[in-house]
Amino acid sequence: MYGSILYLLQEIKVRNVIIGKQFEDSINYQKFIKIVKEKKMKVYVVEVGQKIKIEKDLYFDVLWPSSNKVISENNINNNSLVCKMMYQKFSMLFTGDIEEIAEKEILEKYKYTNTLKSTILKVAHHGSKSSSTEEFLNVVKPKIALIGVGGENTFGHPNNRVLERLERKWK
Repeated sequence: MYGSILYLLQEIKVRNVIIGKQFEDSINYQKFIKIVKEKKMKVYVVEVGQKIKIEKDLYFDVLWPSSNKVISENNINNNSLVCKMMYQKFSMLFTGDIEEIAEKEILEKYKYTNTLKSTILKVAHHGSKSSSTEEFLNVVKPKIALIGVGGENTFGHPNNRVLERLERKWK
């Protein structure tokens, strides 16, 4: 979360910032706090169960993180903010940098609902091999999947297996 967001917060006028509840302190988080204080930004810290209303028919449901189910493994990624944006009949699931372990927790939490089903999926963790499991994709059932990734990143994202799983959804 913090790599490019710190740059953006320095360079773009921002009034409000919404972040997921943090369960671990880090150098980048301290830099983030310093910038928002210096620039007098309003910070909203959210977690599962909260709703962020933007306007009449546009809102975000916060699906993760949860104080009751903090994941200790790769804490920063697996407790990323996961939100579902709703606008009338359109929906988009934003998955942060969650990995398989968080996907399983989220699937368990929402297994008896249609909460995760979304028109568009922002693929988790830049298409990393540790995310976008078959089970998760089967529940979300996106019509479109978007992956935020640089062309020649050093991590080799997106992972070919993730791309193959996504391709199978549309065959």
